[in-house]
Amino acid sequence: MSNFILTGLFTEGSTDVRFLESVVKNTLEDIAFECTGNIETGLEIIEIDKKGLSFNQQVFRASEKAMKDFGILILFVHTDADEGTDSKIFINKIDPAQEYLNKQDNGVVCKNLVAIVPVYMTESWMLADKKLLKSEIGIEGSDTDLGIHKDPEGINDPKAVIENIIRLSKENQTKRKRKSGLEISDLYQIIGQKIEFKELEKLPSYNKFKLALKSRLVELNFLHK
Repeated sequence: MSNFILTGLFTEGSTDVRFLESVVKNTLEDIAFECTGNIETGLEIIEIDKKGLSFNQQVFRASEKAMKDFGILILFVHTDADEGTDSKIFINKIDPAQEYLNKQDNGVVCKNLVAIVPVYMTESWMLADKKLLKSEIGIEGSDTDLGIHKDPEGINDPKAVIENIIRLSKENQTKRKRKSGLEISDLYQIIGQKIEFKELEKLPSYNKFKLALKSRLVELNFLHK
């Protein structure tokens, strides 16, 4: 058995990849410690031209490129639920995409798909570590005052909540600082790098992703049941 697990990450948007790259990489490395033998891991970012393509076609192109360029073993595919449950996304997008890959010739695409479906969106996962979020924005105040006291996956527009916290943090700053101040785009990468597993594991959608990855590694004989 190979002692190297090379994977690819295909995301819905460019901001998503900034956050998810470290989260996926760190999760994979963490699970690798449970694998048989000394396992090394790698993650490649997969980018394609999505214009005019259905979701199935996007996943196919990403999987094809990932196989051709890198010879990956697992393809992580991200898409937001955009609502309070991921059931429609799996029925209408993830499951059909997996079926479409399964029909392709062996060696042409990577057929080992692992889905990442945050509820409601990627920013929900960023809200999981509230202490880290407040520290990186540079704001004090209770979770209730900042509107982050609820379950992150129960907030239907987490991006707007984060943007509002940033706005509040700027209220007492000078006009010069406001012009050159923090934006939400600055947070994705740094929070993705620093977020704690124990906080992410409070989110059902993260745990579903982690369990799917473990199941895939069992199928590939890297992990025992």
